[in-house]
Amino acid sequence: MNNPTSAGLNKVAEAEFPTQFGLFRIFGFESKIGSRTEEAVVLKMGEFTEGEAPLVRIHSQCLTGDVFHSLRCDCRAQLEIALESIAREGTGLLIYEHQEGRGIGLLNKLRAYELQDHGADTIEANEQLGFESDLRNYELPGAILRYFGLKAVRLMSNNPEKVEAVEKAGVRVVERIPCLADVLDTRAHYLRTKREKMGHLLEDF
Repeated sequence: MNNPTSAGLNKVAEAEFPTQFGLFRIFGFESKIGSRTEEAVVLKMGEFTEGEAPLVRIHSQCLTGDVFHSLRCDCRAQLEIALESIAREGTGLLIYEHQEGRGIGLLNKLRAYELQDHGADTIEANEQLGFESDLRNYELPGAILRYFGLKAVRLMSNNPEKVEAVEKAGVRVVERIPCLADVLDTRAHYLRTKREKMGHLLEDF
């Protein structure tokens, strides 16, 4: 059954969700953003109390990393760091957005991989395909945070744009918590590009 919420956000489903990290509740949300319908899955652990600033991770879907354990990127490592951190605290929220390849889609992301194999970095590859370096939109996560009544969060992210987007949605980021994966040879160039060209807050290496 569909359950309309405020500001065009629609909760489609909710269920108990046991994982290797602990027991969550899983939610499905959709929202009309302009002419598009966007979807997100949310994993919620524990109950939030008034005035609490729980751990939150806004994670963009990465089939190649999250499912196939790709070492070209740090996506799966960040996902696991977030889930482990939430499980340690016993409360928190992970918002999983369907924005593969920073919004360009799975097959275009594979085309970008091919260009990267020929010398382009992750940004140059997107641009050679006719896209901006990052097409993601954070309106839906903002609406989800408001749905759960959160006025303040501790955001697990290396991306200052996510911090800005959450605060623009009316939710205060009281702390940005780094979500740093190990620097492997296979993803060092990718991480360096994110740091130097996209402003991600990563350690020097």
